[in-house]
Amino acid sequence: MRIIPVIDLLEGIVVHAKQGQRQRYQPIVSALTDSSKPLDIVKAFMEVYPFETLYIADLNAIQRLHSPIQNHEAWVAEIQNTFPELHIWLDVGIRNAHDAMQWQSCNTSLVIGTESLKSFVEYEKIMQVMPNNIVLSLDFMPNGYQGLEIFIQNCLHWPKDVIVMTLHHVGAQLGIDILTLKNISRLAQQHHIYAAGGVRDQADIAQLYALHLHGALVATGLHTKQLDASILQQLHKA
Repeated sequence: MRIIPVIDLLEGIVVHAKQGQRQRYQPIVSALTDSSKPLDIVKAFMEVYPFETLYIADLNAIQRLHSPIQNHEAWVAEIQNTFPELHIWLDVGIRNAHDAMQWQSCNTSLVIGTESLKSFVEYEKIMQVMPNNIVLSLDFMPNGYQGLEIFIQNCLHWPKDVIVMTLHHVGAQLGIDILTLKNISRLAQQHHIYAAGGVRDQADIAQLYALHLHGALVATGLHTKQLDASILQQLHKA
């Protein structure tokens, strides 16, 4: 079971993402560090466990905010320079191939969120340009799936790594969305399915393991120390 830590960046700091209500996000409060600076949070994560992958959601870029900070490219570069062995999955609200090309040189895997993607034609263009560096995020809001229906009808157009992003469970201590995860995992073939949203502790991880998921994206469980080094080591061996 692979655990991938998450940081959500907004206006230069790490915020506590909760149920996709982005206008209400507040600076992160963590038991690992008093700081909300991106590099400090990542250092705190890496002191808990030598993670191989980090998920970064750039909320300025995703929301196209009218702000001096259009995106967090400089912060991402700082993390990469400090932890060159850490592979980054980067969500910057990619809408089309033009957006993807702007981030091609960042040496990351780009997360294509179905809530942002403009069309299937644009998705095909992205996959032609960088087929080995794409992670697909199937985005579920409180009102249901957000995106092109083709992605939840079958797995024919999925890349190897697929995130089931249940935003209504993110940061809310509600536990995982078992039904949605079951429905998506049934479609998978040789894909790696990752749960995102509601993964709190070892009990939630056990449910994911029973569903034969490949891994989980986690933030709150790390900040609250419900997932500590000993548990993470056990999961790595499982």
